[in-house]
Parts: sequence; structure tokens; C-alpha cells
Amino acid sequence: MTGTVLGVGQPESRDSNPGTGETRSIPDFVSESLKPYSIGEKLRTLRLRKKLGLLELGKHTGFSAALLSKLERGKLYPTLPTLVRISAVFNVGLDYFFTDERKRHVVAIVRKQDRQRFPERPGTADVAYYFETLDYPANSRKLNSYFADFQTIAREKLKPHSHPGVEMLYVLSGTLVVTIGSEAHKLQAGDSIYFDCSVPHSYWKSGEGPCSALVVTTQ
Repeated sequence: MTGTVLGVGQPESRDSNPGTGETRSIPDFVSESLKPYSIGEKLRTLRLRKKLGLLELGKHTGFSAALLSKLERGKLYPTLPTLVRISAVFNVGLDYFFTDERKRHVVAIVRKQDRQRFPERPGTADVAYYFETLDYPANSRKLNSYFADFQTIAREKLKPHSHPGVEMLYVLSGTLVVTIGSEAHKLQAGDSIYFDCSVPHSYWKSGEGPCSALVVTTQ
């Protein structure tokens, strides 16, 4: 099987290997437009993740190892039919190759003054804590992180809650009692706790003064 690819580099350059597909030069501005997508790097990442050599990948795709090497090194850019064939081998969609890495929000900064403060439960006067999300601009998050500010509340008014995943809580200030199931754990500033948050749990501020914590949960 052969596929058409777009050549980059010297004008009128051609792939000299038979059976690797027709190539042609493309303007520099097209090359510059495609660079942010890092198609070659993504292809190489998929191949190494599957622990395939270029020859092995060639057997699966029908393309020569020489052509695949040029694609990975950014010497050639594949056409859509070529990418469709490669995508099928790795079981990924075409969108995998056409995500601009600069727009993925791999780095997301939240300034203190921009954080929004929310009550544990809206519409009630008995609020055990307020929370502020620390990572809301990030796309495709694998975890959620919060700043929690605990309030003085009667212990009998606490409402245990649960959610899928696990949780890690680090006490920044004050004394906090974390009850998981029927077991209560008293934590001081500097202490941390990790637990299965599918078990009903609650937080209770013990003592006077501010009480806050950093809370991280998985999706």
C-alpha cells in the first residue's frame, strides 16, 4: 500500500524509495503552519509506546521504513489518507495529530485574585467550608485541586459526602478533624491524609482561628 505525502525542504525534492508514495515540495508557510502540530513527534511517540520498530510499523501500514522515518523527523508531511492508515494501526483518531500543542493548556496559572469562592453547599446557612478551585483553566485534567477554608459549625450539622476516586488533603493552618466512615482523624497544620473518597466523609474545624487545607482529588 502506498500513500501520498507532502515533502518539505529542497524544492522539487522526491522520495527516491520505490513504493513509498509520491512526494512534492510545499511552500515554507505551509510547513510553518504545520509545525505546531508536531505530527512527526506524535507518530514517533505512538510507535515507541507500542514498542514497534520502523520495519514492523511498515509491515502494519504498508509504508516503507524510509518513508516512516522521514515522517517522524518532519522531513515529509503525510496526507490525510496516509494518516488515516497510520491512525488505524494505533487506534487513535485524526484529532490526535491535529491538536496544536500550544493550545492544550498544559500549563495553567490561576492568580489568587482571580479565584472564585464557593460554599460547600449553596442555599444553606450551615457551611462547613468554602472552596476555591486552583486548576480550572486546565483542559483534560487528571486531578482536581482546591483551597479549602473551613468554618466554625456544630459537629451534628455536618453532612458527609462521597465521590469516586481518591483524595489527598494537606492542612495549611489550624486543626481539622476528617471523619471517614465512622473513624475520625485529627490533623494539625503540616499533616496530610490520603483516602478513598468513595467512602462517606466530612470535615470539621476544631478550635479557634483560621483553618485551611489544600485538597487534591482524582477525576
